[in-house]
Amino acid sequence: MTELETLEKQLLSEVAAAADEPAIDEAAQDIRSFGTRVDAVQADLSTAEGVDRLYVAIGAREVDALLANAGRGLGHAFLDQDFGQARKVIETNITGTIYLIHKIGNDMRRRNCGRILITGSVAGFMPGTYQAVYNGTKAFLDSFSFAIRAELKGTGVSVTCLMPGATETEFFERADMMDTKVGTQKKDDPAKVARDGWDALMAGHAHIVSGWMNKVQAAVAHVAPAATLAERHRELAEPGTADND
Repeated sequence: MTELETLEKQLLSEVAAAADEPAIDEAAQDIRSFGTRVDAVQADLSTAEGVDRLYVAIGAREVDALLANAGRGLGHAFLDQDFGQARKVIETNITGTIYLIHKIGNDMRRRNCGRILITGSVAGFMPGTYQAVYNGTKAFLDSFSFAIRAELKGTGVSVTCLMPGATETEFFERADMMDTKVGTQKKDDPAKVARDGWDALMAGHAHIVSGWMNKVQAAVAHVAPAATLAERHRELAEPGTADND
């Protein structure tokens, strides 16, 4: 067994997983089947109280790797959205995420050891027509991850940003986007995306864009005008554009 494999085994021997719904218990049971000890914490990570609940559950245990993956989406035009739901996207994707990173990150810095994986998105590279708030939160996370990585240089704490594209999860259904092209088209395998993120985290990379087509999309986003990108996003996310063929 290589040194990296030994480290992976150590990191995966004990896991604390949190979500704001009872399904976290089922997910924890699946992970336990691999011989991993799992503490399932039902907590709303969009709130300070929820983050505190997770932090208390961790207790005195040292966190070697933090996977900041809590996220929420919301489709349709911004002015047509319920503002409470739009605010929930911001509180989940940004406020709760950076509060958790602040708490765990400080513990890591004191020990001069730790790894942080932040789930950003290629969506953060383009204006999100009919998904404006979500794309804005991912632009924040993409930027934030590079900034704190630079701040933590030399501390023994690494920060990696995972930037996937559309992935085959319940995200689009929950975001009320099943009447859109992006909601109904073929998407990336979540297991492959997770593996890409994990490998980048273990290697200490600054970021990873998962998937060849997403790499192309990211490259185009860096040179195309914002107005062009906004119109391209309209084609993917405007209600009524679902591909039902």
